[in-house]
Amino acid sequence: MKNLAAFRKKLGRWYDSQGRALPWRSKPTLYRTVVSEFMCQQTRIDTAIPYFLSWIKLFPNFKILAKAKEEQVLKLWEGLGYYQRARNLHRLAREITELKEIPTSAADWEKLPGVGRYTAAAITSIIFETPAACVDGNVVRVLSRVNNIEKEFKNNSEAVGFFRESADRLLDRRKPGRHNQAMMELGATVCLRSGPKCSRCPVSSFCLAHRAGTQDSIPRFRSRQISTARIDRLWVRLDDSLLLHQIAPNGRRLANIYELPIVDDILANGTEKTLIKRAKRSISNQRITESIYRCRPGKGKQADIRQNSNLKWVSIDGLDKITLSGPHRRWIKEILTEDV
Repeated sequence: MKNLAAFRKKLGRWYDSQGRALPWRSKPTLYRTVVSEFMCQQTRIDTAIPYFLSWIKLFPNFKILAKAKEEQVLKLWEGLGYYQRARNLHRLAREITELKEIPTSAADWEKLPGVGRYTAAAITSIIFETPAACVDGNVVRVLSRVNNIEKEFKNNSEAVGFFRESADRLLDRRKPGRHNQAMMELGATVCLRSGPKCSRCPVSSFCLAHRAGTQDSIPRFRSRQISTARIDRLWVRLDDSLLLHQIAPNGRRLANIYELPIVDDILANGTEKTLIKRAKRSISNQRITESIYRCRPGKGKQADIRQNSNLKWVSIDGLDKITLSGPHRRWIKEILTEDV
């Protein structure tokens, strides 16, 4: 790009007048910025906003969050998914409160729990005006189109690495926080994945892809192989209690979170069961079909259930007190409503 100063100026002015009024932007403290960055990893901003507002009410600063029990933290995070983010944020709060001095460099922030290169750049540039460029999927889209890069990337991580140098050259070092937010805002609201709104773009005059008419096909990614999986689960209700499976503390994604139990955990083949619900969901490149069956285990199987430390009877009234994975919370509510 020839005129970097003009690009930065137009982008900055556009952001000042058109940037969304998000709750963490209205009062940009370090804590609020950190919470928003953790929540918005792999989550749409519109989805994250109500969670952010609830979180700030219950945990308004690092000290209060650091003192909270993990069960409280996970419960408030319920439905956002990728619960390791919540655990890392909890750990981060504990480490921050023990520090004598808050680090201001992106490199030092990368040493803290759950903080990668992008998150470190976002936090330090916004709060401390550290000249560190952010590169995420939104920024990749903007840079690939502005420069008309037709290279095919195998995944987003490869594209992020490819554009880091370009993002650093383009960074407005006088106002890096505003610049980073403006680039991400442009990708999120104007330079969209499909149907980019070029007529509304403040920097379309600099965009080589717009000039060449290739914006709809850039950036290019290799098609991901989609895998499928089927999981059979059980609805076992005795009186006013529901049988649930609590995932082990060392679980990779959902440690200590509750879900409906898997059929193989309880029943032998041939046990009578009735299908009551079938649902589909996606995790990354995996498409999962989950079937939920109603059954009533015999006396022998009830003894097996009591001996399985991961299987818990939870009262219907107590379901709101535990942390269920988002889809399972939704399915359980639907089935309970139908049962009524």
